[in-house]
Amino acid sequence: MFRDRSPNARRRSRSLLFLLLMGLLLYGVAHQFSRPNATTAQGAETTYLPIVMRNFDLVYPFDWPNLEVEQLFQYGLGRPTQVTHAGDGSGRLFITEQPGRIRIVEGGQLLTRPFLDIRAIVEDGDYEQGLLSIVFPKNFAANRHFYVSYTDTDNNVRVVRYRVTPHDPNLADPNSAELILLVEQPSASHNGGQLQFGPEDGYLYVSLGDGENPSDPNEYAQDLSVLLGKILRIDVETEIFEGYMVPLDNPFVGTAGARPEIWSYGWRNPWRFSFDRQTLDMYVGDVGQNSWEELNWQPGDSTGGENYGWDCFEGYYWYEPAGCSPNPSDYIFPLKTYPHPYGCSVTGGYVYRGAEFPRMNGLYFYGDFCSGIVTMLVKTDAGYIYTQPSPWVVPNITSFGEDEAGELYFVARSGGLYRLVDGGP
Repeated sequence: MFRDRSPNARRRSRSLLFLLLMGLLLYGVAHQFSRPNATTAQGAETTYLPIVMRNFDLVYPFDWPNLEVEQLFQYGLGRPTQVTHAGDGSGRLFITEQPGRIRIVEGGQLLTRPFLDIRAIVEDGDYEQGLLSIVFPKNFAANRHFYVSYTDTDNNVRVVRYRVTPHDPNLADPNSAELILLVEQPSASHNGGQLQFGPEDGYLYVSLGDGENPSDPNEYAQDLSVLLGKILRIDVETEIFEGYMVPLDNPFVGTAGARPEIWSYGWRNPWRFSFDRQTLDMYVGDVGQNSWEELNWQPGDSTGGENYGWDCFEGYYWYEPAGCSPNPSDYIFPLKTYPHPYGCSVTGGYVYRGAEFPRMNGLYFYGDFCSGIVTMLVKTDAGYIYTQPSPWVVPNITSFGEDEAGELYFVARSGGLYRLVDGGP
């Protein structure tokens, strides 16, 4: 075939290519900003307005880290659900196993003896049940107690305090259990289960899914009289009370008909959330229903009370609008969404604040259980969201975590422990 190689032809080709690329970009932005036309809920007179995204998402070619994964070990853990540290200067990692054990990694080695074994009282028959989380208070080195979240044999979620034995820092006492919180579940699904201490206020934050009630799977997340579909904020470190206290500055204290423990609501299944060590911002991965996975964000100076939309919305789209406020300003929309062909179950992660890999600093890392892709996300001051996926896949990522220095790890259901690193230029 004859090809015109003259300078004018090359210029025309470049012009056509430029116009094509600009057309694709404008189409993508218009598509990203477009939302369904206004709809009216069946049997109601309320008009539900179309939604406009606050941000759009691009892969932006600035100096991204060369994200690599360092495999500490591929097998050895029994369906791990979380990895974290104790903040006691020991350098240990603590990993929860879904069946009901907590394991320790010390000096790079997985210890054979569990830190805690409560398999006899944990129900783990479903993907979302089992021992879900462990967290250590700031003064753990002195008071030697910690908190776990798990589903019991009646399918209910329990938050329980345990104590370390006086003679061995690598062994907890299974008979020291003190019940902090019990939340009844209508089904085995959507338990949430993450525990985190607020980095500044010292209160315990607890994520709870909507329970997926079989008779009405979405009734609880917008109901302030129940704890399901919420993130709670409670004071568990006050010595003079058993159980917990409700902080007086919680957003629904004094609100008639509302549970005062609630910090935010409108969640489907906030499986994993974290705080940025530097900004105190909260990042939440909320598992979607049929179409969209969500990454949500709460600023560090928030006073709580935000409504994150479920089940009125899934992502940026109306889901079950009947009975919901038609005003979009009443909701907080996701920082980022991605569709189910790209994944099916988001695993929220952490903002990197370690010292070893400077190019990773300030980036938020999250994954997807189904696709196995880890994605880097950065939020600019202008509100734009830029992402870059990993070039590799680790199937069934269940949780991310930090060590004391702020280096990032993740665990996979198959039993592996991995570290995120910058492989250099």
